[in-house]
Order: sequence, then C-alpha cells, then structure tokens
Amino acid sequence: MSAADDRPAGVSEQKARMLAGEPYHAHDPELQADALRCHRLLERYNTSSPGALEERASILAELLGSIGSGVVIRPPLVMDYGYQTSIGSGTFINAGAIILDVGRVTIGAQVQIGPNVQILTPTHPLDPAVRRTGAEAAEPITIGDNVWLGGGVIVCPGVTIGRDTVVGAGAVVVRDLPDGVLAVGNPARVVRTLVSS
Repeated sequence: MSAADDRPAGVSEQKARMLAGEPYHAHDPELQADALRCHRLLERYNTSSPGALEERASILAELLGSIGSGVVIRPPLVMDYGYQTSIGSGTFINAGAIILDVGRVTIGAQVQIGPNVQILTPTHPLDPAVRRTGAEAAEPITIGDNVWLGGGVIVCPGVTIGRDTVVGAGAVVVRDLPDGVLAVGNPARVVRTLVSS
C-alpha cells in the first residue's frame, strides 16, 4: 500500500509520497507552494543584515522543522523545503550550504559544517524512460552530534554519519560512516579512528 492511500486529510498524494520516500512528482501544486514558501523565507534570510540576529533566528524557526538553541548559519543558504530539516543546539553551518531536503535531514548538536557543503537527499531513477517522466524520490540523511564536515564535503542520499566523526574537505560521502573516525577522499573512506572525549 502506498503512503498516498493512507495520507492525512489535506495532504496531496504527491506530497504524501515524497514524505514517505516513495517516487513522486515535484510539480504537484502543494509541493510547489511549499517550495515557494521556503524560497521566500530564504530570500529574507540571505539578504538580512549580519547584525540582525533575532530576525535571522525567527526566520530559521519558521523555515526549519526544528532548531536547537545557539545555531548559527551563515548565508547564503539553499534548501528545497526547510520543514524536512532539523538542526541540534550549538551547530554552526558556514556560508554556501546546500541542503536539498526532499527527504528528512537530521543534523545533530554541536556539528561544525564548513563552507560550500552539500547535503543531498534527492534520488532520480536510473532508467532513462522513467527519469523522463519527472519521477523522483529521496533517502534521508543523518549527521550525528559533534561531527565536523570540512569545506566542500558532499553527503549523498541515504547516508548516516556517526557522532564525533570528521570528514575531510572535498570528500564525497556515499556510504555510512561510524562514530569517531576520520574519513577523506572520493568516495570517502575511513583512514583512522579518532579518540573521543
């Protein structure tokens, strides 16, 4: 049974499918309205004054699914929907982050994310005929507490990065990484275990 057959009242079939990680079509009017809401909030955020900390905090609270205290995100920030992303307390995200949150994105507490990091949940069919229909899906991404992602890291769909792990600049994470390791390269590979405090 599809999620669309058991969706809450007022939720479109395509949105229910997206939220369940099933193939869906993004041209759905409800999803387009959600994306427009996100882009309007991001426009306000990305053009806000650097000293407007309360305004920025208010926009993020409206934009995101949940946000802990003391989160700092340097603009510009790019997202698909916003409400699919939760960020834990004390996390810092540097400028140029791209968070394509078609699927759930869970970022833990005290995470350090370098500039130009991409967190990408969307997937597209490998079959070219199916891909031409516009169908897409997503796989969730989870980033544990106290993770450090170096500049330019790309986190691919379906990946979980364990707590206290460090991912070196420019790495492409295509598989889960355990707690407390250093991973580098393309594809990212574990090069050593780190001592956790």
